[in-house]
Amino acid sequence: MGGNKQGPTPPIVSIVSGGIAGGVEGFLTYPFEFAKTRAQLRNVPGVKSPRNPFSVVGQVYKNEGMRALYKGCGALVIGSVGKDAVRFLSFDTVKNAFRDPETGALTPARNMLAGMVAGIVASATAVTPTERIKTALIDDAREKKRYRSSMHCIRTIIKEDGWVGLYRGFAGTTLKQASATSFRMGSYNIIKDFEEVRGVKQSTAVNFGNGAIAGVVTTLCTQPFDTIKTRSQSAEATTTMEAIKTILKDDGIRGFWRGTVMRLGRTVFSGGILFTTAEAVAKILNPIVVPLVAP
Repeated sequence: MGGNKQGPTPPIVSIVSGGIAGGVEGFLTYPFEFAKTRAQLRNVPGVKSPRNPFSVVGQVYKNEGMRALYKGCGALVIGSVGKDAVRFLSFDTVKNAFRDPETGALTPARNMLAGMVAGIVASATAVTPTERIKTALIDDAREKKRYRSSMHCIRTIIKEDGWVGLYRGFAGTTLKQASATSFRMGSYNIIKDFEEVRGVKQSTAVNFGNGAIAGVVTTLCTQPFDTIKTRSQSAEATTTMEAIKTILKDDGIRGFWRGTVMRLGRTVFSGGILFTTAEAVAKILNPIVVPLVAP
């Protein structure tokens, strides 16, 4: 998270600040994620499902209540804690390795590459299983209602499909995470470095604005990967190629951008919340941790 003028971020600060930020962001923005996922899933035969995510929120709230909008939230929040702890740790570790040893500077390209590596690591260790569970729960709640809880969902998936079932959609998820983390973490730090060089003072409002801009860039550039990931992780899991075929069959090329509006609404807020929270936690931890780890 540190800009060019700052030294390397201690690993414990990356893990704790990223994990807390991920949990807070995941919980506060979950209804956006729920609606976006519903809009991206295939329609239930004989049931007219709105494609406008805002209509999805209204319909679910009217028919199923507020609790339904948080179906699968536990899995996503737990996953967000692990995902962002790993993502911030990986990003800061790679970024520290890429820094110019004399000036501490980091080029925009290396910022983006550090984000890409962080996304791949996060997908393999935390994101794919939790996204699979979350998506299966949201999909199942539309019609079959087989899963009684997140744990029951996990046990059922493993029983029916083995441990590999938790990694359905791994290719699509990794493509999404690698590109999304590259754009989100990279663009945020590029903007922050640009501001620091020009003497722009970092504050909560500035951090939130930078995170929101990074969220917009991320959404517009990576939405097709997110749609493919959602389709391949539905209750009736399928392969990445089959997911691509069903999207093209149902909606054509434009189908890859289904859920963009709701995801854009979420990522604007989530980017602001994520980086503002992470910066705030890091600001508290750095004065405590840095003296302890300093040579």
